[in-house]
Amino acid sequence: MLCLAIAIASPWLVLQAGEAGAEPERPNILLLMAEDMGPRVAAFGDPVAVTPHLDRLATEGVRYPNTFTTAGVCAPSRAAHITGVHQMALGAQHMRSFQGGYRAVPPPEVKAYPELLRAAGYHTFTQRKLDYQFSEVWPGSGPFTIWDREGRLQADWREREPDQPFFGLINLDSTHESAVFPRTGFPKSGTHLLFQLVYLVTFWGHEDVVAPGDVPVPPYYPDTPTVRRDIARHYDNIHKMDEQVGEVLEALDRDGLSDSTIVIWTTDHGDGLPRAKREVFDSGIRVPMIVRWPDALRPAFLEAGGEDPRLVSFVDLAPTVLAMAGLPSPDHMVGRDFTSKDPAERRAYVYAAKDRMDEAPDRQRAVRDRRFKYIRNYRPEEPGARPIAFRQNLDIMEELWSLWEGGSLDSAAARWFEPRAPEELYDTWDDPHEIRNLARDPEHAASLDRLRGALDAWLARTEDLGAIPERELAERFWPGGVEPVTPPPSALVEGVEEGRVRVALTCSEGGASLGYRVGGGRWRLYGEPFELSGGEALGMKAVRYGWRESDEVRVDLRAHRED
Repeated sequence: MLCLAIAIASPWLVLQAGEAGAEPERPNILLLMAEDMGPRVAAFGDPVAVTPHLDRLATEGVRYPNTFTTAGVCAPSRAAHITGVHQMALGAQHMRSFQGGYRAVPPPEVKAYPELLRAAGYHTFTQRKLDYQFSEVWPGSGPFTIWDREGRLQADWREREPDQPFFGLINLDSTHESAVFPRTGFPKSGTHLLFQLVYLVTFWGHEDVVAPGDVPVPPYYPDTPTVRRDIARHYDNIHKMDEQVGEVLEALDRDGLSDSTIVIWTTDHGDGLPRAKREVFDSGIRVPMIVRWPDALRPAFLEAGGEDPRLVSFVDLAPTVLAMAGLPSPDHMVGRDFTSKDPAERRAYVYAAKDRMDEAPDRQRAVRDRRFKYIRNYRPEEPGARPIAFRQNLDIMEELWSLWEGGSLDSAAARWFEPRAPEELYDTWDDPHEIRNLARDPEHAASLDRLRGALDAWLARTEDLGAIPERELAERFWPGGVEPVTPPPSALVEGVEEGRVRVALTCSEGGASLGYRVGGGRWRLYGEPFELSGGEALGMKAVRYGWRESDEVRVDLRAHRED
């Protein structure tokens, strides 16, 4: 918990102006990812949100209003995003796999797309949050081969080589669920006390911009002062995040990089509020997304300030970013390039899943088209509302439990606390909050059959490791509860010429990624044989995703140097 406090309480990354280098031949790509936030942006039609910087970005870019994450919570969603593969096919479906005593171990061919960009010559960086399920949350806990730089407070593009393109992922955490916790008063728990201190620093001097009386209250909440206050705080946090987006955009302008950088802004899943976060309702998985291209790079069929209504899944981000960089997608990626004009690239459906959420076991699978949502509940005897310690720090959640136990919730709000039906069907056009289950309505039998079939077909082509008890999954990945260790790589000298040594690296674990460094320098991703001076010391190590990385192996190349 201490590292969590330090990470979030630290000052917002400062992007100082530097000398602008020559424009790279390939575009820079910058992904800004807010946390725990649905489409509460003025440019997406929200009448309450105060988001001037995102609104400006939307006028310069393209809005994707039908974007959906693969889970309503961060770690499974981020696993799918970073790999382009649905989390259940990776064993990454349970919230924070390390809380179950293991880390997910993806198939050996699965690599995070920033590593693929790095292999193609991009400088890659991120700052505070990893959370891929084959990592833990914080920097240093995941494969060292994905990023050139991670975990710095000033995570930026200035450490790249001259003319080298960059890919950066900047996480914007001021909209996180924990930022809605009460910031004053007696703490509900040690976790709450920690975040009181964290957000005292983060939001110091930030003024509230949305009044509780102005917020819309969805029908799955009672309209009470507590509910309105917490929703209003969420809007205020969004305003803070919007200011941070403005800082990043300004830094790009100062460095002369706006005309060579594609900017993507989105969020890791829906609202960090009850009956949204952790759920497969649209409140949990529907997110806003904006893509801004430099004019010279924007696809001809897209207009600045426009909207593309196609369905987009979070597994589509990986192949789309690779396509932006001019790279093909590996065969294992199931996503599609959502910037393609090709009709074959357009989706008919998006899919989502819910599995264990912290201490609460669960299993749901969902499919959605442009209008209807189908949910299959594998534990229908249990309600959606479950006691989850972290969420209990919210005043709104505490009040919902109190009203439920006192029998004071109306039917729409009470439904989340009641046992679920085995199947649910919602018309999101007529019922955007997904209150009325139409699964038994004869008038919607055709839609039910169609979506049920679509889900069955998806599950037939997707290995769903959620069907395996988690203890068996943990044993598969970490036998005996012991973290496997990646075997170290070895160096093969392929030749020596004029004092330079040509070196190839190998590893007995075929699924491992390899890295090397010269002397005590930075780690570089290994892709093909390279040359070094015979007088240089070589360090190398390997990592299989989900395993501990190998120890560093040092090689003295002086014995191979020609006299």
